[in-house]
Amino acid sequence: MSTTRPSPPSPDDPGPGADGSEQPGGLRRRLRLVDVSGAVPLSRDFTRQALHDWGWLPAATADHRAAAEDVLLVVSELVTNACLHADGPEELCVTRTGKVLRLEVSDLGAGTPAPRTPHRAGRPGGHGMFIVQRLCLNWGVIRHEGGVGKTVWAELAGPS
Repeated sequence: MSTTRPSPPSPDDPGPGADGSEQPGGLRRRLRLVDVSGAVPLSRDFTRQALHDWGWLPAATADHRAAAEDVLLVVSELVTNACLHADGPEELCVTRTGKVLRLEVSDLGAGTPAPRTPHRAGRPGGHGMFIVQRLCLNWGVIRHEGGVGKTVWAELAGPS
């Protein structure tokens, strides 16, 4: 399980409210989600637009389409977990560096997400982090300074 590993380095933070900023080695988009209704579809639409702007969509091949669908599914799972288990997400950050896409969902929750073990496919609920683990190159949790909140991050490979 990779839920407590420190995060690999990510590009410098562009500051509050920045969107679509050029970053050293990549691009970053941020979406504030505090007190937003419909955070999951809003996050998917926001991420879909980033993928379009960065040339991942429209998909030229089935592999490109699958990569984009995986990204949107992982965004849905991470934001849903924050909604269900952490009183809602604070922010979604989507960063592209080369052929790797990094998703970060910040919340004020104290819990640590983990895939249900053992995973039972027929059992309702509890599949989100199992899906994240299966689709991502890597994922983990970063605790915020002061002990309030966390950021759950996941990295996915871009289309080949």
